[in-house]
Amino acid sequence: MSKTKHIGIVAVSAEGAALCYRTICSEGTAILGPHDHPPVTMQTYSLADYMRPIYENRWDECAQLLLKSANKVIDAGAELLICPDNTIHQALELIRHETRVPWLHIAEEVAAVASARGVKRLGVLGTRYLMEGPVYSPKLSARGIACEIPDLEQRERINSVIFDELVYGRFEDDSRREFQQIIRTLGERGCDAVVLGCTEIPLLIEEGDSPLPAFDSTRTLARAALREATRVS
Repeated sequence: MSKTKHIGIVAVSAEGAALCYRTICSEGTAILGPHDHPPVTMQTYSLADYMRPIYENRWDECAQLLLKSANKVIDAGAELLICPDNTIHQALELIRHETRVPWLHIAEEVAAVASARGVKRLGVLGTRYLMEGPVYSPKLSARGIACEIPDLEQRERINSVIFDELVYGRFEDDSRREFQQIIRTLGERGCDAVVLGCTEIPLLIEEGDSPLPAFDSTRTLARAALREATRVS
């Protein structure tokens, strides 16, 4: 058995969590050898359990659900935690320092990669709650990166695609083309890159399909977990 840290995945939505898990397992082989990857434990409550308080802006309730889930994977042996859901990071900030093991923060990891690549203005795509919320802006600002979000009509359309299609595993060509046009519009507004800031968006539009350089938040977080799990002390 490889001497790596045990990764705990505190999942929220199925498709994004599955992509994160698959990335850890498949890319772990490049670091550790054939068929090898760090131990992983994943736990999730129903997405509906999170959405009910989100609809009513009760982020403290979401935070307690995250903490409960985190404690389950810690009890199973997890030594570091990740949550492959961008939106719920608004709640994560409320309990991040209450857990017994450290969290990796998805927006911090994206901001670090964007900074390393010289990005100056990043377009943020995700749920309405993410685009209009506080998850990305302070993390990008700390790296000297400005951020932009689509206009209201585009935000509503993105949100609809995420909750009516992507979380159910539906990936429609028409929606892909709409996302590409929204990204073009962000480019016209001065963005030099975008973050695919819903963990399901990379399943709809690959980085290579984007009119602007795109940061896949799901795989970025998975790779950060691999980095930390395999780091030599």
